[in-house]
Amino acid sequence: MNIILLGYMTSGKSLIGEKLSGILKKSFQDLDDYIENKEGLSISDIFKTKGEIYFRKIEAKHLETFLQQKDMILSLGGGTPCYGGNMALIKQQPNNKSIYLNVSVAELGNRLFLNKANRPLVAHLKTQEETTEFVGKHIFERLNFYNQADLSINANKSLDDIIEDILLKLI
Repeated sequence: MNIILLGYMTSGKSLIGEKLSGILKKSFQDLDDYIENKEGLSISDIFKTKGEIYFRKIEAKHLETFLQQKDMILSLGGGTPCYGGNMALIKQQPNNKSIYLNVSVAELGNRLFLNKANRPLVAHLKTQEETTEFVGKHIFERLNFYNQADLSINANKSLDDIIEDILLKLI
């Protein structure tokens, strides 16, 4: 079984994926990290130099390749499920279990404001309030895709509690 972690930026997909990987003895891959390594550019630089359309095309291509593997954990970018039929692709393969890491808008706004330099979609926002407002509107647009996940986990908890919730739901 493949475990596909999805959720908004800074929801903990990579951190949780790495921890689950060690517990479940499955390989782990972060889709954004993989794309950065393949392209030799950060996601921010890909957006700046090649544009979002280019990024979404290569993102979909690499996602499809990973979904053909077996018994792995894959962390998606925040927008991955929302473009190009990616969520349908994830859902159509019976060996995939998708998990939405649901974090409150206020918490996401706080996390993103503290780390906005590395996030092209929010780097231009000047205050935490602007960031939180942006997150709220953006999540509203993406929620339809996130809610298609097989499981939804409240990720407003400690890492250990989130991992425990995931493991209990996977059994």
